Amino acid sequence: MTDEGTGNNERRARTPEALKSAPLAYENPAFLNGADGRLIRIVAEYLEPLARFRKEQIQDTVVFFGSARFRAKAEADHELELLENTGSSQPAPSHEQPASVPEIVDGTASDLQRKRAVAAVEMARYYEDARRLAQLLTTWAKQIPSRRHRFVVTSGGGPGIMEAANRGAYEAGGKTIGLNIRLPFEQAPNPYITPNLNFEFHYFFMRKLWFAYMSKALVVFPGGFGTLDEMFEVLTLAQTHKLAKKITVVIYGSEYWKKVLNLDALVDTGTISPKDIELFQYVDTPEQAFEILKQGLTENYLAVEAAAGKRETADVAAGAGKELMAGWVMDDFLGPDMAKTSK
Repeated sequence: MTDEGTGNNERRARTPEALKSAPLAYENPAFLNGADGRLIRIVAEYLEPLARFRKEQIQDTVVFFGSARFRAKAEADHELELLENTGSSQPAPSHEQPASVPEIVDGTASDLQRKRAVAAVEMARYYEDARRLAQLLTTWAKQIPSRRHRFVVTSGGGPGIMEAANRGAYEAGGKTIGLNIRLPFEQAPNPYITPNLNFEFHYFFMRKLWFAYMSKALVVFPGGFGTLDEMFEVLTLAQTHKLAKKITVVIYGSEYWKKVLNLDALVDTGTISPKDIELFQYVDTPEQAFEILKQGLTENYLAVEAAAGKRETADVAAGAGKELMAGWVMDDFLGPDMAKTSK
């Protein structure tokens, strides 16, 4: 008898060891974290935030963008520390940090450090302005009669301007959202985010969707590549009428932005229309920004909703609402009345 035949006989005579139960597909980390599970991961980054927004009764948001490359140091000295990268929890090298007063006086500061010392004074002001604006907005929004939370301050969840926005909303006693992104270096969400509204995304495009999906207004503070990316994405959606809503866009810090961007050159060369400049407004104080936001949110949403409510009341009084659960809409069952992009 051949070796192969002997082996087959031995296998027939021996009972295999008992098998463990196979993992359920949705409990199989090798599948979920592999290439074949990518679609499930993408859908999860839509459905899981949606479930939490519904549970927390969030109807819509106002998004704050701005630099995440600095963080507040001890509040008493109002100094800033430059971070190694956008959203990083590690400081940048000492030779990149803004110069201290003694270093400037002693002449030991480099030209870059002196420039950043001047810039740090401005960025500290922007931090406090974002904090103040978020306070004003949240205090006003909390007074709006609604079953759901309106115009909730939302940020990217990190340090810098994002922290300032969440902090101002927190100090005003409101809910506030952080949409963080997992990056290949050490990071952490800022502590002012409402715990149940603290998110972390793997996919940038899913994070961007949630920035745009529920936002009724956008505030853009001085920032870098990420801020420019988010700002122009929203402006492009508005320019091309892909948003099925009106969005108020406020660009904070005209001196900074007009130094960084020359949008008039785009008009002069015909690459954008003159009316595209009207998609946003420059502001320089928290009070000015708040008045523009309040006006836009009131005219585009609160006044429209109030008028629609009066029409529904009149219809019911006239006998048009006799159907089962008159006045209810699908969103009363499904959750927040979230804005959708046009098809």
